[in-house]
Amino acid sequence: MDMGTLEDRIAQGRGDEAADIVLRGGRMLDLVTDALLEGDVAICGDRIVGTLDSYDGREVIDVGGAILVPGFIDTHLHIESSLVTPFEFDRCVGPRGVTTAICDPHEIANVIGAAGIRYFQDASRHTLMDIRVQLSSCVPSTHMETAGAELDAQALRPLMGHESGLGLAEFMNYPGVIHRDPGCMEKLALFDGGHIDGHCPLLSGRDLNAYVAAGIRTEHEATSAPEALEKLRKGMRVLIREGSVSKDLHALQPLLDERTAPYMCLCTDDRNPLDIGEHGHLDYMIRELIRLGTPPLAAYRAATLSAAEAFGLKDRGMIAPGKRADIVAVGSLEACDARMVMAGGVVLSEAAFAARQGIEPVGRASVKAPVVRAADFRHRGNKVETDVIGIREGQILTDHLHEDIAIADGDKAPDTARDLVRIAVVERHGKNGNIATGFVRGFGLKAGAIASTVCHDHHNIACVGVSYEDMAVAANRLGEIEGGFVVVRDGAVLAELALPVAGLMSLEPFEAVRDSLESLRAAATSLGVTLEEPFLQLAFLALPVIPALKITDRGMVDVTKFEIIS
Repeated sequence: MDMGTLEDRIAQGRGDEAADIVLRGGRMLDLVTDALLEGDVAICGDRIVGTLDSYDGREVIDVGGAILVPGFIDTHLHIESSLVTPFEFDRCVGPRGVTTAICDPHEIANVIGAAGIRYFQDASRHTLMDIRVQLSSCVPSTHMETAGAELDAQALRPLMGHESGLGLAEFMNYPGVIHRDPGCMEKLALFDGGHIDGHCPLLSGRDLNAYVAAGIRTEHEATSAPEALEKLRKGMRVLIREGSVSKDLHALQPLLDERTAPYMCLCTDDRNPLDIGEHGHLDYMIRELIRLGTPPLAAYRAATLSAAEAFGLKDRGMIAPGKRADIVAVGSLEACDARMVMAGGVVLSEAAFAARQGIEPVGRASVKAPVVRAADFRHRGNKVETDVIGIREGQILTDHLHEDIAIADGDKAPDTARDLVRIAVVERHGKNGNIATGFVRGFGLKAGAIASTVCHDHHNIACVGVSYEDMAVAANRLGEIEGGFVVVRDGAVLAELALPVAGLMSLEPFEAVRDSLESLRAAATSLGVTLEEPFLQLAFLALPVIPALKITDRGMVDVTKFEIIS
């Protein structure tokens, strides 16, 4: 620490010198006592140096009677799934009050490996919000998929020690932990004593004990209050999740009160620009929690101080001397309507965003899929009994259904009358050209096809459709636009969004991405799709660490048994 800066902080905090910035005319929420306190907030550089007093400032900002709360901390997300670069994510959610984002870049890491993590580490030096980059633990997530890269413990070691780092990101391979897979043990040992994020949906009893005993501290996959309560009682910090697909807030809200708030946090995992524009980000979660009856103190604690404590970020989470100047001015606690946001002492304005230094994108031309034909999407079988993925809207958990589907001309065809449509995954990293097919129920699709290269976590091409010809057009179009989303009917592309950064992120402003998502949603609806967020729902159907039935490029996966169905 520069001693001049240290002396300046002390002098400005004591009032011997004018503060760099003074916030005046508001009341401050005290997250310890629940009081709304009067007084100026004095800021020196990126730090708060004075509260509960009057200060002179070189710059005085009148917050006009607003309530000042600490900046919000998103405790788990994958910025890639917002479909924009870290810089556009910064500009999109920062003005809504998010001043810290704890991200796991395993989406891009599964496509281009360590270079993807380094991209996020480099970007974190230039964004206005503080992006904390966890090191991805599961690249690939399992042995049952073909990813673009593989990161073992030795590959992670050189990435450690970066200023943005906190620890090891979500350990999704929970069977590998509890059964002591050697590769998993090496990664856990590498981060032993440090922070390790969890991911263990529906795990309980002795298996959960074993998982937590590995030193894993957080959990964002709890989808019911009893599940979350057991995990809290076993020492995990439970992160309430409300994303564009995974919506657990209503189920877990009854647990969040002033008693549990120190041990519960908020995360999005993930929200896209359309959802953010229509509803919000962490600000939406806070509003909704309070609307459902959560005490405002508990909601704001979970979004700020509890999050900081859970991740060892001792320099934030309160408006208090010595803390980072991450401050949100809201009109009311219930509305959580950010009127001004400051991150590290910088007011988030268009001028401030424009002054940031950018970096070159990575992962271009990453879609190396084979050109496919309609016949590639036929589903062969020698028995009518068929495994079917059952979608649970608002969750990434799926049901393992069983239906009788007739075989005709060596193929099991889609049956729109029973909402049984084709799902396929096409390997796109140029490694083996695998194509796996199956059935899914829950889209409501009546015609055409939709396809995506956002396909967790291996990010191959995922496609659902009624017409094999349209599925082929959609999949091949993704190769032409370097990845993204496509909707096709009768051989024509109805809507698309190019995501040329590793097939995951757009190079356009978040507003343009939001507009494209509106067009894509309308096009999908015209095909009969009834899901509010069909593209990300599709993406999670390929994630073989979430029960119960999924599909990868290697086939249908029984996640409960953790094996590919022959």
